[in-house]
Amino acid sequence: MRTKIVFCLVLLFVGMNSYAQEKVNDTPKKILIAYFSWGGNTKHVAEHIADLTGGTLFRIEPEKSYPTEYTPCTEVAKAEKETNARPAIKNKVEEWEKYDIVFIGCPVWWWTAPMIINTFTESYDFKGKTVVPFCTYASTYRDETLAKIVELTPAAGHLQGFGAVNKNTKGIEKWLKEIGVVK
Repeated sequence: MRTKIVFCLVLLFVGMNSYAQEKVNDTPKKILIAYFSWGGNTKHVAEHIADLTGGTLFRIEPEKSYPTEYTPCTEVAKAEKETNARPAIKNKVEEWEKYDIVFIGCPVWWWTAPMIINTFTESYDFKGKTVVPFCTYASTYRDETLAKIVELTPAAGHLQGFGAVNKNTKGIEKWLKEIGVVK
């Protein structure tokens, strides 16, 4: 009889522990979608991610705006890359500590993430956060840009990133389900 009682208590404890763990894992995560967008493509993708996840949008906005014309903008971006610049950011994420998952998105500039992404990632402590990279691109260097965002956030955990061609949002909902951010 005593053995049966002990066995039942063990089963009850294991069952309660499993239930508690499920509840911890089911706890809604606070999501931040931080993005830099020059031409609007990355903004469009970030807004779509926010719509699907319920996350908070944060625009990474430079203190000094980039030229609005394409060629002059590419010249500034190239000079920043060559000098390893850290363009100043106009704003700060409020209540950074409350976010569990941080999406970081940008266009592909000169085969990688724009230098302002370095500024952003160096401005916050990513320990205990999960980073999800995403980017917009015209034809190539998606994987290199996603890898750069991961490289810039070594203290974080990482989920598989996503690359959108221009502002095409096809496949984003499927990706978010695959990485477990939405059901």
